[in-house]
Amino acid sequence: MSALSDQLIMYATLTYLVAMISHAVEYALGNARAVSAKAATPARELVGAGVGGAGGTVEEPVTPAESRHSRSAARAALAGRIATWLTTLAVALHLGAVVSRGIAAERMPWGNMYEFVLTVTFIGAAAWLAVLWKQPSLRRLGLFLTLVMVLLLAFAQFKFYVQVSPLMPALQSYWFVVHVSTIIFASGIFLLGVVPAVAYLMRAGWEQGRRSFPYTLARRLPAAAGLERMTFALHAFAFPIFTFAVIAGAIWAEAAWGRAWGWDPKETWAFISWVVYAGYLHARATPSIKRNVATWIAILGFLTMLMNLFGVNFFFTGLHSYAGVS
Repeated sequence: MSALSDQLIMYATLTYLVAMISHAVEYALGNARAVSAKAATPARELVGAGVGGAGGTVEEPVTPAESRHSRSAARAALAGRIATWLTTLAVALHLGAVVSRGIAAERMPWGNMYEFVLTVTFIGAAAWLAVLWKQPSLRRLGLFLTLVMVLLLAFAQFKFYVQVSPLMPALQSYWFVVHVSTIIFASGIFLLGVVPAVAYLMRAGWEQGRRSFPYTLARRLPAAAGLERMTFALHAFAFPIFTFAVIAGAIWAEAAWGRAWGWDPKETWAFISWVVYAGYLHARATPSIKRNVATWIAILGFLTMLMNLFGVNFFFTGLHSYAGVS
């Protein structure tokens, strides 16, 4: 089962990569109008024309440029549908990798940093499919989501991979399931939430007339207002779950170490992330604070999450170091 998990996550990563390429094709082709407004009206009434003054119609042919636009739009739509199908397949493979890893270890599959990243990215990708099912117009964000998936999964496989091993005695508690599962779920939603946050900043700049890089990447993205609302909705959903996860971790720490909070590096950065995300939600609810300022706070929150996940494990030692998870 361990070998199966390794193969499935490799296939999932490659499938995310092909989905990303398909999204890039759709993004490059754009959604050119199939026909112009003139060609969209195939016939026009001519009053007093024709035999005996009877009304008639005249066909206005589609120009070569309009025909090319139509073919381009059809190819873009096909590439987008293929990208969505491939992303769905990748998520299914990803799920199989996580489940088979858990079966091989005979425990929940998040006992080390490698498994943690695998599960967080799965939550983010699965949540993306749920969002896409509700709002198909956001499909072009899939280019950025699949890019994040490929980078994180490839990094986890090359940097964090470890063989399946039993859970360490210090983690053998029901609080392991409660605390880590909620941290993983909230982190996966925050991971998804940073995608429309970055896209919003680029699109807002484009709508304000900025035509330099990276704003040019946003000319085919959905409207900035919709991206900003999606950013807020995802963060507002994830923040209470993250809050519960931090509280559950404190309760577990009291039971395991005899103190609820000791400013361990993981605990400290979890608190920093909580404060930053709380600051984002407060800023978003304050009319006098511009939406782009609030969005930058959300992005800062995700950077603190990355620091907690990667930086703390690389540069600090503490009571959480043996597991590599929050």
